[in-house]
Parts: sequence; C-alpha cells; structure tokens
Amino acid sequence: MAERHPHGAEELCEAGMSLYVRALREGHVPDDEAGDAPCLIDFGLLRPDLENPRRLRPLAAAVALSRLLHESAEDTARRRRQESLLAEAFEPLMRIDVPDAVADTPMISVLSGIDRINLAISQSMADASSELLTIQPHNGRAPVVLADALTRDQALLDRGARIRTLYQHTFRHSLVVRARYEQLTGDVEARTLDELTKRLIIVDRTVAFIPANEERTLALEIRHPVLVDYLATTFDRLWQLATPMYPQAVQLPSLDGVTPRQQAIAALLVEGHTDAVIATRLGMNVRTARVHIAKLAATLGSESRAQLGYLIGQSGILEPESAPEG
Repeated sequence: MAERHPHGAEELCEAGMSLYVRALREGHVPDDEAGDAPCLIDFGLLRPDLENPRRLRPLAAAVALSRLLHESAEDTARRRRQESLLAEAFEPLMRIDVPDAVADTPMISVLSGIDRINLAISQSMADASSELLTIQPHNGRAPVVLADALTRDQALLDRGARIRTLYQHTFRHSLVVRARYEQLTGDVEARTLDELTKRLIIVDRTVAFIPANEERTLALEIRHPVLVDYLATTFDRLWQLATPMYPQAVQLPSLDGVTPRQQAIAALLVEGHTDAVIATRLGMNVRTARVHIAKLAATLGSESRAQLGYLIGQSGILEPESAPEG
C-alpha cells in the first residue's frame, strides 16, 4: 500500500512545486513522476495529455484555483441545502412538549475534543458529593500529575466524598502516581489488577464517561440510570478482585519464584498471544514484556517458546489456589 502523502489536503509540497515548475517550463512531464506528488493531480495542476496518455500537461494556476473554488462553493451550497432540509424535518418535532428532564439532560451524549471532555467531567464533579470511581489503564505514555485534576479531586474530597481508582499492576511502583496520592487528603484509595477495561469515570453513580475512540478525543457522557448502574457494578466487582496499592500497599505474592506479573504473562502466553498483545493488555512496553518472558523462561528452564508453553502447563503456576478447608 502506498504511503499517504506527508502533508495536508490544502498544501503543496516541495516535490510538487518543483515538478509543476518543470512541467510549465517543458510543457509536460511523464505521468509516472506524478506519483511522488499526487497533490498536483488533486489540485488539478496536472492533467492527462490527450495526445500522449503517458504524459501530463500543466494547467495554469489561476485556472486550477478558479475550478477548485467553484467546487468548494458548490459543496458549501449543498451542505447548506442539507442543513435547511434537516431543519424542516425537525421543525414539527421541536413543537412537541418535552419534559424538562428529557430536554435538559440527554441519556447519552457524544463529547468531541479533549477540552470539551475534561470540561464535562469537571462540571459533573463540581456538583458531586459522594464518590468518584475511575479506571485508569495504561495508555502507552508515562503518567503525569495535572495540577487542575489535583485541585478538582481535592475539592471533591473536601466535600466529604471518596475516590476509588483502579490501575494496572505496572503502576504500583510509579513515583508519579504515588506522588499524586500523597498530595491528596481525604478518603482516597487505589488498587491494581493485571488487566483492566478501557478508561471509565463514574461520578456519584449518576453519570459515567467512557472513551468513544482509541485516541480518546471522543467520549460518551452516560446518564441512563440502568447503564450507569451496570458500569458501577462492573467497577465494584473489579475492585473486590484488585490488590490494594494505596494508602496501604499489599505485597503481591510470588509462586515458586514466579512473580504475579510473570504469572499474568504466562496465562497470555499459553493463549497464544504475541509479545505486543501481551504488553498492551498488561500495560507495559514490548521490551519490558520480553524481559519478563525471558526471566520466566529462565526460572522454568525453558530454551524455546514452544517449550516454555509446555513448562508453564506443567509447573502449576496457572492453577487456582486451593480453597481453604472449612
């Protein structure tokens, strides 16, 4: 697959400029040379030579610009007609009496843009009085402590609310994350798990926020009571399974020299996942995942990937702990 041209749709690159100047000077250029500057074709600055299909002839910039502006104007007019038709279609619906609760607060809203998302979260927290539940999975970047977020969280704690946060085990030794909690005063706790769902924020069990795309530039603001209760129940189940990290950290136990993180990696290895998938699911980079895999192999005496899977099965490290006798 050809690489995308490295500039915006309204820009002309240096290669395109040079090729266009040459086409003006020589009267034409070979069509295969336009592959390095497809923007010339997009702008209409080069067009097929009717006498020789293997050549491209230049079009005067003023003429090409006029055509582009005309197309843009037609597109704008089409969009305005579409807006007018939508307004007409919705006009009778707008006259229907709607209860204030429905009119003012939609059950599910789409939030676009990081600033808009953060504003909506801040506004919800400003009205909160009981609790904030959050799931914060690793997103591939180093964690940061934002002053605005600290101020917002402390204001919530000062109103007598509590904060509960779930992280992945990879955050247990993060100095940045620990510094965040040491700056907060109040009923705040954090726990960790090997794997988590995507990011989740629940405020007072009345409104929830979840990402709507991988880049997290879109989010859903959910106020439907059934959906919010479902998400809060999911959080509660994960919280019960998680290991305390703050304020009192519980040491994760090892089994026959195999650390809990290596046990989690072992479980994903026997499922056949690649190093990259394992790293993503456990919130670490690929290099760190491979270091843990190498240590696991050394502990179990494995000399190959295939043998490692066999030895994991034989070692019993993935067997559930026996229930205590009553």
